[in-house]
Amino acid sequence: MIGIVDYNAGNITSVERALKSLKIEYIRSGNPDELKNCDKLIFPGVGDAAYAMKELKDRKLDSFLKDWVSKDKPLLGICLGSQIIFDWSEEGSSDCLGFIPGKIQHFYTIDKSLQNQAYKVPQIGFNNLIKDNGECPILKDVPDNSDFYFVHSYVICPQDNSVVKAYAEYGIKVPAVIQKGNLYACQFHPEKSGKPGLKILENFCK
Repeated sequence: MIGIVDYNAGNITSVERALKSLKIEYIRSGNPDELKNCDKLIFPGVGDAAYAMKELKDRKLDSFLKDWVSKDKPLLGICLGSQIIFDWSEEGSSDCLGFIPGKIQHFYTIDKSLQNQAYKVPQIGFNNLIKDNGECPILKDVPDNSDFYFVHSYVICPQDNSVVKAYAEYGIKVPAVIQKGNLYACQFHPEKSGKPGLKILENFCK
């Protein structure tokens, strides 16, 4: 059974639709007691990092997720869920979950010259992935240079770049797929990215 972590941080309906189209059984819940017996978790999110962390703490989902990841149980972070698995986010100057060492910074913090170029922030729209650092199970049978849908102003900056399994070019290299053990993350929205995105969700779930 797949669990979708619902912590009032974004629209989860599109993830549910994607799983239904793949005929994958799931539950959607913000209750750790309902999620603890799942085999895998999908951790989506849209919006502000500081707000998301408050919601997770209020629901005691932060400690639940830390315990889940400490046992190397499979988890897939999506968009905001791909960011707050790191240590700290510049968005709201927020301490995050700390599953992977690194921080989240605004595009313009990383490279101020982007403001004077043709790169609008947030990045909104489809961008292709470039695979990196060896094989990644959730990218199995996903064609090289497939397009995925991005919406974000902040960028993952891991301490160890070997966790980056694919990136997109948007003035800078944007880490787009992360893997550390059974912890996976996509900066983009696989559920809004057509067949390649559905393949990523299928690979994770099945």
